[in-house]
Amino acid sequence: MTTIRGIGKLESRKRMRVRSALAILGVLALGLTACSNGGGGPEASDEPDAQPVQITISAAASLKRSFDEIAENFQNENEGIDIAQISYDGSSTLATQIIEGAPVDVFASADEKNMVTVTDAGLAVGPTIFATNTLVIAVPAGNPGSVQALADLANVTTVLCAPEVPCGNASQTLLGNANIEVEPASMEQNVSAVLQKVSAGEADAGLVYHTDVAGDDTVENIVPEGADQVVNKYPIAVVENSQATAEQAEAAQAFVDYVLSEAGQAILSEHGFGSAE
Repeated sequence: MTTIRGIGKLESRKRMRVRSALAILGVLALGLTACSNGGGGPEASDEPDAQPVQITISAAASLKRSFDEIAENFQNENEGIDIAQISYDGSSTLATQIIEGAPVDVFASADEKNMVTVTDAGLAVGPTIFATNTLVIAVPAGNPGSVQALADLANVTTVLCAPEVPCGNASQTLLGNANIEVEPASMEQNVSAVLQKVSAGEADAGLVYHTDVAGDDTVENIVPEGADQVVNKYPIAVVENSQATAEQAEAAQAFVDYVLSEAGQAILSEHGFGSAE
């Protein structure tokens, strides 16, 4: 009988130890839960979502169709970044705006000259060539001026880009190489304005980029002799904006990287741009 009572006491002590261990585990579990909730605060899922980082882009007018597509794809893949605005205009106009303090995070120029203006002002570092472009003669559908070659621009109503604009500088080089003098009816501040006048029939011809006429049924185009010798190189860079945060600078670099990526280059190629290589 003594042996039986000893076994009973032993079993009782075991049950007490098990209950104590379970109690300790329960306390530890509660402590871990409290720590994960920040000491009783709201869980992470209850916190408001962080606002996306906003960036602004200034890009040459000839990039509009391709950059609109690139921007849409980029945002779909980068939910934490919001492209608040893309300003399209002549590269010289955009460069002036940046130097005067416009809140721009990325600059994509249609030539190296205007990018140099921004980098020399200490507002951009390490620009990278991401595309190339060449000129064509744009004429209204049906070619009412019967334009066939570059020399014909001297005998019809012609519109050109202003010399300070990349397409204007390239136009002057192309015409100069062919020893052709043209008195333009007007000189526009960006290539889109030249194309609009030709498309509307306000001019018989104009010099625009190959990419501007791609897929446009309102105009026809002629590749002039020597066009392959006048190639515009397009550089892109993050702008050193005093109003930008570190997050904006990082987001801006992400956009530049996307333009340089295989996906970005494919979109540019689809819109008629040449390779940067």
